Amino acid sequence: MTVTSLGTELPVAPRGLEGVAVSTTSVSDVDGTAGFYHYRGTDPTSFVRTGSFEDAWFLLLNGALPSAEDREAFRAAVFDAMRMPPVLRAALPSLAALGPAGSIDVLRSAVSAAGVAIGCRPWTEQDETTTRQQIERLAALTPVLTAALFRLARGLAIVEPRQDLGFAANYLYMVNGVVPSREQVHALETYLILAADHGFCNSTFAERVIASSGADVGAALSGAIGALSGPLHGGAIDRVPSMLAAIGDASSVERWMKDRLDRGERLMGFGHAVYRTLDPRNTVLRELARSINDPRVALALEVERVGVQLLNDRKADKHREANIELYAGVVLDYAGVPEELFACTFPVARMAGWTANLLEQIADNRIFRPSARYVTGR
Repeated sequence: MTVTSLGTELPVAPRGLEGVAVSTTSVSDVDGTAGFYHYRGTDPTSFVRTGSFEDAWFLLLNGALPSAEDREAFRAAVFDAMRMPPVLRAALPSLAALGPAGSIDVLRSAVSAAGVAIGCRPWTEQDETTTRQQIERLAALTPVLTAALFRLARGLAIVEPRQDLGFAANYLYMVNGVVPSREQVHALETYLILAADHGFCNSTFAERVIASSGADVGAALSGAIGALSGPLHGGAIDRVPSMLAAIGDASSVERWMKDRLDRGERLMGFGHAVYRTLDPRNTVLRELARSINDPRVALALEVERVGVQLLNDRKADKHREANIELYAGVVLDYAGVPEELFACTFPVARMAGWTANLLEQIADNRIFRPSARYVTGR
């Protein structure tokens, strides 16, 4: 289909740009038919049991997993980037007072403020090295800001990161003030690696659109968090625990889910814009959840079984499976992440992919400026 605009025949893209390639990327991709995704050609589920979040981040930024020497150097650089500018620290109590503990909207504002605090300017007006340093520093500051805002909102003192702890362990330490166990770190690390990037998703596209104008990287990254906060993107992660609590026990699953579907409401933790088969991230988190001594695991397993059956019985032409969010809450809770911080932990992970995508956009930029079909009578 085409539409005439000022005498020019323009192709009309489908709603939501579904099935349209708007750019090229070598950062990551999702094969929704095969149920497979990768970072720079590497399957993250292949190293999630032995690798660290820093490994995944390094891979996304540089195109290969780090050597032992690279790993230590990158870990040290990430820790150095976690240092909070004094002017930003001074602003945090006021920011924390703007919303409840764990508010992703407050985090979005804090990342924007951090961009100002570290001197971000339009990337077109500064050198590439400075821009890269700013991008990586904002990503490293995100878990620091998340933990600090959460603790301040609860009337607690900020906990500083420790040099002897890695990224995941430091996040848990800064949130809770206690060094986490190895099992807790592994659980969080698994989630962070799996969620580090996922193709040209809504938030990644949003940040690249913002960056394409030459805007500073703080604006692009805070815009990405804004997109991720929506319930149709990443905002369902903190709604699944509420769903499990509302269902109560396995005997109520089918009745509860049928009632919700009959009312035309969505089931949180099911379906995906790209996957037409099993979400590989869900497969890994389900396996991890099975090893956790938590009654919600059995409930989540029954919710998955019944939910998939009900959804596909009602719409046989549109196969749907559970997604990453169904077991994420159980895993994060086991790791020691408070439920109020589930939503904010998603951008803590996704910053890894966003940084790589920002660098790619800036390296070969053209401003996104599509046209629209003008209609009357609305």
